Amino acid sequence: MRARVFAVADPTEVQDPAYLEGLRSAIGAAIDYALAGIQSPARDSPPIPPQLLVQARLAAQNQVGLDLVLRRYVAGYNLLGDFLIAGAPRAFGDRQLEHLLRSQATRFDRVLREVSEEHRREERRRERAVSRTVEERKLELARRLLEGEPLDCLELGYDLEGTHVAVMGRGEGIREPLRALASRLRCGVLVLRPDGETIWAWLRFKDQLQALEAVGLASAAFPPAQVSVALGEPGEGATGWRLTHRQAHAALAIATCSPKSVVRYRDVALVASLRKDELLAASLRSLYLEPLRHGRGSATAQETLRAYFASARNVSSTAAALSVSRQTVSARLLAIEQRLGQPIDRCATEVELALRLEGGDQGIDLAN
Repeated sequence: MRARVFAVADPTEVQDPAYLEGLRSAIGAAIDYALAGIQSPARDSPPIPPQLLVQARLAAQNQVGLDLVLRRYVAGYNLLGDFLIAGAPRAFGDRQLEHLLRSQATRFDRVLREVSEEHRREERRRERAVSRTVEERKLELARRLLEGEPLDCLELGYDLEGTHVAVMGRGEGIREPLRALASRLRCGVLVLRPDGETIWAWLRFKDQLQALEAVGLASAAFPPAQVSVALGEPGEGATGWRLTHRQAHAALAIATCSPKSVVRYRDVALVASLRKDELLAASLRSLYLEPLRHGRGSATAQETLRAYFASARNVSSTAAALSVSRQTVSARLLAIEQRLGQPIDRCATEVELALRLEGGDQGIDLAN
């Protein structure tokens, strides 16, 4: 039996000594399993020997294909069948032999099924492990490139020449829309996962025009309310590749508290920078928001200011947006100026930034 199984393919070609030893052990266990079926063919088939499952895993780990594994089992089964038929006239009648062969076929089918399933499971596990290893190497290389090291990016599988747009996101369902977008735009794509929640990605284009088109299409590419995605601005070459990544990283902090699925750095650049400057952010809130929080009409004051800035500081448009008269808006703005101690036109930029900072904390759309 061992000679027949070894003749299918020389197992000594596999470098792992545990594989050869395991094959010998599996052959013995398979013979015992078959002989038990001959001795008690009427019994329900017991679980297959664990040595067979262990050997299936070893085969997958050593890249011994399932087809070869099954050919060895078929060779052994055929040899066992020849043995039974040759010995049957002395030990069995025809009906007993028929019943015995049917019982052996049932056991053999179970062995093939469970060994195949175990081999496939181990193959999938091994493929995932290899995939993780490849991605880990890519991630390490990307980190070093982001830090400015002059490395060969061949292993990265992504060319740093051309125009790049960085994408960074959190949430389930980012990879597939991202790859679908890259396929639609026919551009290069690099996707990495630095941790369990975040996706780093870059899209590579031939020129700025194609990159800007991608930024426009990206807003509709991701499932709304399920993910938070930030886009950097198009950048050229390795320097632009790094810069757009930093932009996407800064914008992601805004995207996670925005009602929009996709936030572009250009639309939130000031707010993203202000959030990192604790002194300036605290000062803007203290100077321009705290005075509006005291006394009656504090909520109305902020609502009016948001509408005022969203309407490009036009009183008539603000009134229409709030469904009130122009006189009401003018009166509210005058009251706000009195609280701030200066005309609104003199501090409009600071007030708007303070409101946008506050809006980020409350999940208000910052892209307006």
